[in-house]
Amino acid sequence: MSAHAGCLIFGDVMHRRLFPVRYRFVYRVFSLLIDIDRIAEVAGDCRWFSYNRFNLFSFHDRDHGPRNGESLRPWLMERLRRFGLDGEIGRVELQCFPRVLGFVFNPLSVWTCFDQDGQPVAVLCEVNNTFGEAHSYLLHHNGTSMHWPIRHRHTKDFHVSPFVDMNADYHFRFSRHGERHGIVIREYQDDALMLVAVQQGTAERMTDRRLLHAAFAYPFLTLKVVAMIHWQALKIWLKGGTYHAKPAPPAKEIS
Repeated sequence: MSAHAGCLIFGDVMHRRLFPVRYRFVYRVFSLLIDIDRIAEVAGDCRWFSYNRFNLFSFHDRDHGPRNGESLRPWLMERLRRFGLDGEIGRVELQCFPRVLGFVFNPLSVWTCFDQDGQPVAVLCEVNNTFGEAHSYLLHHNGTSMHWPIRHRHTKDFHVSPFVDMNADYHFRFSRHGERHGIVIREYQDDALMLVAVQQGTAERMTDRRLLHAAFAYPFLTLKVVAMIHWQALKIWLKGGTYHAKPAPPAKEIS
């Protein structure tokens, strides 16, 4: 677990596609890593970060989980119980992009749930697409500890890109080495590696000084994330990528 209630992770995102259209891109990003029970405390210590209100950077409950502004932990705990994870959950850390001047888009938000001994027991991967839909993948070992690096496989159940069909499987890998954090998602089609997505970086305690650094070193974060998604999609289309119509979203919010 992080030693702080709120951190900024400075790093980069890399995508590499191997077929049928090849491409690779890397861009710099920063994200939040925050204890969901101490968000108000973190905001109270920072001038440039707020909780559920406008600021240069902010976190809003309605951007995650139930999407209605309700407290996040009760929503999460009820979902964990549905999957038989009835053990005592301690700290929950959420890694996501913050709102920047009120705007945010999170392709992936990662909730890491720890037991009372500080060991990870579940990871909830909350995925958003550009069509305004969301779906989550719950990764767990039936309540037993998930030691770093956490590895898990899951069938793809949610449409993300019109240039990748639904016949795929995800291989997740989450790692932590001191303050270094890594997320690797490999997407396979018919056992062939098609896409690799990586987000990695170094966590630092959130302070006003580091928030201002983020504002100047990583300007227009939300715009960059959305623009890169559409720019890469355009390049795939221009290279002759096959367009797949968007299917109906899954009936279940979590799989």
